[in-house]
Amino acid sequence: MPTSSSPRAATPVPVPPSDPPPRRTRDSSHARDFRPGFLVKLAVVAVVDALGVLGVLAAWAQESWGILAAMVALLVAANVVYFTRRALPLKYILPGLAFLLVFQVYVIAYTGYVAFTNYGDGHNSTKQHAVEALLVQNERRVEGTETYPLTVLTNGTDLGFAIVDEDGDVRAGSAEQPLEDADDASVEDGRATAVPGWDVLDRTGVLERQDEVTALRVPLSDDPEDGSIRTQDARTGFVAESTLEYDEAADTMTDTTTGTVYTPNDAGQFEAEDGSTLPVGWRVAVGFENFTTAFADSRYAQPFLSILLWTFAFAVLSVGSTFLLGMLLAIVFNDTRLRGRKVYRTLLILPYAVPGFLAALLWSGLLNRKFGFVNSVLLGGAAIPWLTDPWLAKLSVLGVNLWLGFPYMFLICVGALQSLPGDVLEAAKIDGAGKWRTWRSVVLPLLLVSTTPLLISSFAFNFNNFTLIYMLTGGGPRFADASVPLGHTDILISMVYSVAGIDGNAPRNYGLASALSIVIFVIVGTISALAFRRTRRLEELS
Repeated sequence: MPTSSSPRAATPVPVPPSDPPPRRTRDSSHARDFRPGFLVKLAVVAVVDALGVLGVLAAWAQESWGILAAMVALLVAANVVYFTRRALPLKYILPGLAFLLVFQVYVIAYTGYVAFTNYGDGHNSTKQHAVEALLVQNERRVEGTETYPLTVLTNGTDLGFAIVDEDGDVRAGSAEQPLEDADDASVEDGRATAVPGWDVLDRTGVLERQDEVTALRVPLSDDPEDGSIRTQDARTGFVAESTLEYDEAADTMTDTTTGTVYTPNDAGQFEAEDGSTLPVGWRVAVGFENFTTAFADSRYAQPFLSILLWTFAFAVLSVGSTFLLGMLLAIVFNDTRLRGRKVYRTLLILPYAVPGFLAALLWSGLLNRKFGFVNSVLLGGAAIPWLTDPWLAKLSVLGVNLWLGFPYMFLICVGALQSLPGDVLEAAKIDGAGKWRTWRSVVLPLLLVSTTPLLISSFAFNFNNFTLIYMLTGGGPRFADASVPLGHTDILISMVYSVAGIDGNAPRNYGLASALSIVIFVIVGTISALAFRRTRRLEELS
């Protein structure tokens, strides 16, 4: 029994559970979050904003108000999305959405707009620009005016003039900047020898750029009707004024030498009473005129029908031939009993590894009638017109496209065959199906389920396979009875290129080319939509 002096046993005192540490609350805004991730995001958005502001300023300078509004909207959206927590999904979607709007939606919308205008040679810009161009292009030297000592200047690649006027002052300018006083310029023997911000072009440089010097005009002021300084010998300048006079109030252009008055017409040109027009016009809406021209004008309607039929034949035959050859090779090299399959597969995909434009260009040389390897070596010096005869040229296009396209089909068929479920094939054997029956009823349907979407995309690609046509045949041989530069192997997209006049073989007609582009878009889109609907039946088999 313990005495009173003995220590008592310590009884543990329960300690109340401590409250959990307060959770760190974070403001919905990242404005106070200066972690490294936020700083990186801030830097990236700052770069995007800087590039966006640069684009806005460029659009402002070009007076492209639609592009300017779109750029501002994208910049605002980027800053709002990436600096708030409430738009988390948009942080992942916005970049792709922006690229979709810029490179797809905008391109389609602008093409649709151009298709309903007369945009092309002689109708490249606005009416104001057309008036300025007409005044400039019809300049003539003003009789009785004095000449000025002139010095040719250069600023990098840009040329300019410096003249010494009657008061002995130096004035300098370029094609883009009217003459301005050059206060600190040096003058010797009545001629400018040094101008701040410019380099004086020596005689050798003048001779090398003689055509540019004689074609250069430096405006006297911002008003085009005041004329400009021109030169013929790079030493003396004269005042040239336009023989046309524009009356802004009456909206007429008058030829001061003949007195002919030109008034605007509905086609975006200045037209006189006798029907003659001035060469420079402006863009105006023409409704469905471009579509009517494509289908009704004999210059385009007849070749358009032939080219449309050939485009369909080319796309269908290309897809069919490449798929059949690729599938056949895939079946052969999918057999485990074949030795060296990896080596063979590597060799088979070599054509796919060569850039398409380069391969087409090489084949163009190989199939040359006189010097090509095929005729001169393989055929013992024969002169077969592979690329100049209409039918042989089409066969050559199909053959080269088969050589280029079968490796792609081979790869997708190999992947599809290796992914077939083994239990389904085993069940077919148990049911007594032979190899042909198994292939026709089991393997082929399952193979088409995987490859049909790729076949549709391949059809769309070959429908617009501009590179092969342009590099191999250039669309030739040309139609003998056509007044436009189109040929037997042209497809719709190469026809659009020729009609647009980008290669310089025809006047530029972007409105008609855009109308044809819309026709191609509708055709490919319709066929693709119908084909994808039919693939749903195949999916029911999987």
